[in-house]
Amino acid sequence: MRCPFCNQDNTRVVDSRPIEDSNAIRRRRMCDACGRRFTTYEKVETIPLIVIKKDLNREQYDRSKVETGILRACHKRPVSAEQITELVNKVETEIFNSEEREIDSSVIGEKVMYYLKDLDQVAYVRFASIYREFKDVNTFMDELKKMLN
Repeated sequence: MRCPFCNQDNTRVVDSRPIEDSNAIRRRRMCDACGRRFTTYEKVETIPLIVIKKDLNREQYDRSKVETGILRACHKRPVSAEQITELVNKVETEIFNSEEREIDSSVIGEKVMYYLKDLDQVAYVRFASIYREFKDVNTFMDELKKMLN
């Protein structure tokens, strides 16, 4: 690892620790040449994941889209940012562990709903109403009945 200050390549690790709720490691390094310290992060490189949308278009997986959908569903609900990050991490872990190169957006949506149901039922219904495109009150009520059973 090259020092970002003096560009020498003789650095050493002085502290390593895992980052909570993430598959990454934080390392504190020190340059033997200039004596300055800096931080690096190591994360496992994953296979690029392609999401197949409802209209059969394909696009690269974007964590922020999943997170945004969950944030909207949890708006004004007693759900912390940490809980949302944990939920996204669980969904990502499942989809990346499948080792598929392509995944339907519906699979991602179903996984989000699975975890939202336990986290906050109102957020679950909000997410489901948009994700499943409820056409009328009856389909909405059917989903509520499923949830109550």
